[in-house]
Amino acid sequence: MKTFTLVSAAALLLLLAGCSSETSAPQKKAEEKPPEPVTGRQALQQMYIAARGWAADIQPFKVTSILLPEVKAEPGRAAAWQALFFSATQNKARGYTYSVVESEGNLHKGVFAGFDQSFSASGAAKPFLMAAIKFDSDQAYQTALKKGAEYDKKNPGKPITFLLEANDKFPDPSWRVIWGESAGTSNFSIFVDASTGQYLETIH
Repeated sequence: MKTFTLVSAAALLLLLAGCSSETSAPQKKAEEKPPEPVTGRQALQQMYIAARGWAADIQPFKVTSILLPEVKAEPGRAAAWQALFFSATQNKARGYTYSVVESEGNLHKGVFAGFDQSFSASGAAKPFLMAAIKFDSDQAYQTALKKGAEYDKKNPGKPITFLLEANDKFPDPSWRVIWGESAGTSNFSIFVDASTGQYLETIH
């Protein structure tokens, strides 16, 4: 009789455990939030921390946003970003990416390092200090939208990408807010000072 009672109790516990795991599984899935896009400075800071393991004297040279179909873009934010860092001591550059999801094009969730490459500045672009980035991409977008409201209204739903770099044209690094998938294919973009947040120039 005791044996039967013990077996019955064990079976009941297993049944209850099974029910508990079944009911907790959907709850866990419900708690998982979908990936959200991030600002340029948020992504850059993560890549900068990782890149300092490669060279302590690194400076960012260029930061660009990457649009991904898996994650809906938000104003001033993107699912993935790419940065190129320069090391003066090594006279080399290395690219890094930060993504909120795994995606095509060798994009991995989190920070992913590329390979070293010989450094050659293109045009007037030059490395800049991290401390100079006081205004983020979402703030730059709001400033640009005030100046480009008419164009934005005439082109609803057009993808917007971001480019952060420094050149001789402006005293500080600047965000280039681009209406289009790239600077080369766009016919409208606005420059915003990344240090002061001020409007700089419109190109169309």
